[in-house]
Amino acid sequence: MGIAAILRDKGRDVAIVGPGDTVGAIVAHLISRRIGAVLVTDGDRIVGVVSERDVVRGLASHRGDVLALVARDVMTSPVITIAPSDTVAHAMELMTGGRIRHLPVVESGALCGIVSIGDLVKRRIEEAEQEALALKDYIATG
Repeated sequence: MGIAAILRDKGRDVAIVGPGDTVGAIVAHLISRRIGAVLVTDGDRIVGVVSERDVVRGLASHRGDVLALVARDVMTSPVITIAPSDTVAHAMELMTGGRIRHLPVVESGALCGIVSIGDLVKRRIEEAEQEALALKDYIATG
């Protein structure tokens, strides 16, 4: 199973903010959508990601003033991306290696969606359950 299958199931909706959007507005966006990260775009170009982790790092450095900062002040950049044709295993390797939890999905320079570590774990669990059922059927009919 690949990343394209995950996007087919979960949808391609991506939360996007601009580089000048305040951290306070971004936090409100994260809470209202119940998500862990937003992409920062400048036109059609992905320039960063602001995650809950980035907000916490900003809080450690700037205390309460973090809410007045803007996305470009706290975002993670450059952004690691994957293609819809990539595998779940490859996405997990990128996340583990980069210590990140969200990967934008890009094809031919266009944003297609985003996958989180939760999406990947869910897919791996589904695959393991399907394999277990197939083995049970094989043993029962063998």
